[in-house]
Amino acid sequence: MQAPKRKFLVTGGAGFIGSNFVERLISKGESVRVLDKLTYAGNLKSIQGFIDQGQLDFFHGDICDPVVVREAMDSVDVVVNFAAESHVDRSIESSAEFVKTNVLGTENLLAHALMLKTKVFIQISTDEVYGSIDNGSWKEDSPLKPNSPYSASKAAADLLAISYYKTHGLDIRITRCCNNYGPRQLPEKLIPSFITKLMKNEKVPLYGDGRNIREWIHVDDHCRAIDLVVEEGKPGEVYNIGSGFELENLELANLLLKVFNLESSFIRKVEDRKGHDFRYSVDSLKIQNLGFKSKQEFEKGLLETIDWYKNNTNFWKSSN
Repeated sequence: MQAPKRKFLVTGGAGFIGSNFVERLISKGESVRVLDKLTYAGNLKSIQGFIDQGQLDFFHGDICDPVVVREAMDSVDVVVNFAAESHVDRSIESSAEFVKTNVLGTENLLAHALMLKTKVFIQISTDEVYGSIDNGSWKEDSPLKPNSPYSASKAAADLLAISYYKTHGLDIRITRCCNNYGPRQLPEKLIPSFITKLMKNEKVPLYGDGRNIREWIHVDDHCRAIDLVVEEGKPGEVYNIGSGFELENLELANLLLKVFNLESSFIRKVEDRKGHDFRYSVDSLKIQNLGFKSKQEFEKGLLETIDWYKNNTNFWKSSN
């Protein structure tokens, strides 16, 4: 006998990772609602096909708005909160919107999850809450030492979520992932920024000496990991999600130049970002013990991502 469909609310479901997760849920036959404010970071094109086919219910609104949150969350079994302001440079320029959305918005969702007796609440966080690490990898119980207004707001949201588990017994599960890449990511982020600029024969801007190190995972692998936390994760637990694949930003730039058959002169060094974290790295053993393994090989995934941007110029040109 087939299990009854669960009702999911995916906040930020028109964004990069959120829309890929929505696609995964629908492919599994789950009942899906999306709540999205449709800021510059949300693109309705990402989920319009599902809306047109009646495969999801769309709510246009802000997670800070109690009226729309109550409507969207009513009778939902699982909330997956992707909704966030997430661009570090923007948070350095102006942090107020990050605090509002990432902290107050998350609190509003948590309060309604408690009131409406939501069964599971997945808080999507980031490896940046741990801060920079020169050697080794952060574990889930490592101290939070965020260095940007963005990561500080996400750390605050994590602590709020944990408090709802400790105080109220709400089933909270937190995921902290490394850098994502793949289709439908905005050109403000590193990989799509470089790809789309090189497609236009423009130089790519590289912060400082380019030696900063990031761990990269394909968005499909990230979504599989989140799905696993929904199915097998435990209340009150944090799960790091990583691939183990690290690359200097300069190495990444040179790899892309090689694909586009361009010389190193297409790298334009720019002044380093304020408070630029040197390296992020998470220990993913805990989620590996649940059965997760990153499947996408980086260079293959990168080539497929480049092809996607070449074939979907209407998606990104207006935002680049």
